[in-house]
Amino acid sequence: MEAVKLEIRCPQMVNGIGLEPDPDWSFKSLLLELDSLEKKLNLSSSVSLPFAKTKSREIYGEKGTKRSSNAFVMRVSDEEFEDSEGENEKVRDRDLVKAARFNCNEFYFSSDDDSDDQPCLDVQTLMNEVGLVESALYELTHEHQLGVKEEIRNTISALETDLMNESEKSSSAHTKVEKYREARREVERKFDVQYQRRVAEGLDNHLTAVQRDHELKSQIEERKIRSDAAHEEAKRREKALQEERLRQEKAKAEAEAKLKAEEANRAALEAERIAAKEAAEKEAAKSSKANTSEVPQTEASGGPNATSSRVENDKTNKSELAGNMLRAAESALKLERERLQKLKELEEINQSLRSSSNQNFDRTGRLIGRLIRQISGNKDKVSTQASELVKIFNNPHCPQTISIAYFAQKVVSNCESPSHSAFACAHVIVLVTSQFPQAMDLVLAEIHRACIYTVPKHISYTKSAFESKEAYWKVIGYKEDDGKIESTTDYLVRLESYMKLYGALVQWQTEVAGCQNVHGLKEGWAWLARFLNALPANMYTAVALYAFLQMAGFALFRKYRSQFMKMLNFISENFLNALRSQDDPDLRPITSKIQCYLEDKLFLQEPEGRTLHSSLLSNNMAPESDYHGPYHQQSRHFY
Repeated sequence: MEAVKLEIRCPQMVNGIGLEPDPDWSFKSLLLELDSLEKKLNLSSSVSLPFAKTKSREIYGEKGTKRSSNAFVMRVSDEEFEDSEGENEKVRDRDLVKAARFNCNEFYFSSDDDSDDQPCLDVQTLMNEVGLVESALYELTHEHQLGVKEEIRNTISALETDLMNESEKSSSAHTKVEKYREARREVERKFDVQYQRRVAEGLDNHLTAVQRDHELKSQIEERKIRSDAAHEEAKRREKALQEERLRQEKAKAEAEAKLKAEEANRAALEAERIAAKEAAEKEAAKSSKANTSEVPQTEASGGPNATSSRVENDKTNKSELAGNMLRAAESALKLERERLQKLKELEEINQSLRSSSNQNFDRTGRLIGRLIRQISGNKDKVSTQASELVKIFNNPHCPQTISIAYFAQKVVSNCESPSHSAFACAHVIVLVTSQFPQAMDLVLAEIHRACIYTVPKHISYTKSAFESKEAYWKVIGYKEDDGKIESTTDYLVRLESYMKLYGALVQWQTEVAGCQNVHGLKEGWAWLARFLNALPANMYTAVALYAFLQMAGFALFRKYRSQFMKMLNFISENFLNALRSQDDPDLRPITSKIQCYLEDKLFLQEPEGRTLHSSLLSNNMAPESDYHGPYHQQSRHFY
């Protein structure tokens, strides 16, 4: 609904009161002016006017609620202003307060009172005009307020729009700043990584160059050290060789002088013996015939020696020292002296090497001993142990002479071990000495030193040559422990083990493929001939002979056949008869064993353990048991 515009025209002054309101009045001032006007009208009239006001104007709201006249309150909803223009007009009409009009129709005017007509009409007209003015003023004020509100709303909307734009611009600027900052950080990080990489590469190149320089210097120093060491080693070896030559020459000269002295002494003793024998024969011829019969019996004992010398095909001389105390072939004694001399020279060389070097070689000795103790009847194990020993001999950190000396000592001392396998150990000796032939004489020297019957030789007991029986036992090989001499049983067990090792050693020949046994069947045949020619028949020699035949009889028969059978016949006819003639109960077990060996022809059977197996067989590879016959229980009074 369109607002109705009123145009009021009224006089400027009515009864001295200005009807034209001040355009700058406020709504409160206007109300106060109206109240004052009414009071003046009431005071100027002498008659009580029916429409005279007794209280100030009060403004009521749309629903009849009383409102304060001190302030103009307009209730406008924000949603209503957002509606269409027609709705705004409705809201405007609803919020307007209707002005009260003065209705003068009900007033009564007396016709008699003509003087009062004019004032009443003036008042009525004034009230009507005041009501219209008030309504127009209220409408104008309301429109002004609506306009102000609209301007405020538009201003606020514009400000909000500007604020939102500024906020968006600020957010966009902040986002750009953050993006720029992040991009800058990424660039700086890349620069840092690149810089660190360059630093690391430079450091790596520097360290590589330094390491290369150090390695080059180390190689130069190592070459220099090796060259100096090789030079020193060459000097040391040359010096050792010179010393060894001097020692050999000196020892040879001493040996020759000693041999000459011994020959002179022997000749003197022989002359004395012959003279004493001739005197004894003359006295015996005069005393009795029984004494004279002993000489042919002694001479008759030379029959077997003559027979065996024909088998040996060389002349064997029997050395009788101090009344037949030493029984051995001269050739056997000569070989023994040579081997022992080599061993003695080697020990002197090793002693000088140990004294001139700060190095401890005992570790090498323990290693060799462990390898020898691990030898078993397995073919692969034997080859492995032999290869390891050869590597030790070629080790530049330990002199070869010391390694060979340790090998000779350990391989002989291992014979006393209960788990000792004679054939396997002999096989290892052949494999090692085939590459180091000088080691064989040293091994044999150690065997001769441990057991005199491997020479072969025998020393008889005489009271004139020995202070006591204990001294004699020490000479023939008895061991002494804490001042006590071992029993004969223990000695015979050790004697048998040494003889089995020697017999197993000489029987290896062509069976060891690709290796040459420098002490083979030829030396075994010579040993048997010298043994039967020179040694007497007793407990010691019987045990030595039986152990040797057990190990080497099979191979000797395969090589010599009929000649070996003649040798066995000689043993049966002479050696066994000599044992039986002594009528010693302690000799019966060993005598019966030799007789069974000959009668049952055990030399035709390959001895147990001779063939090495290609796999470990714990039951079959048990070491050969030592000889434990009743003869081991004999007393020391064997003679």
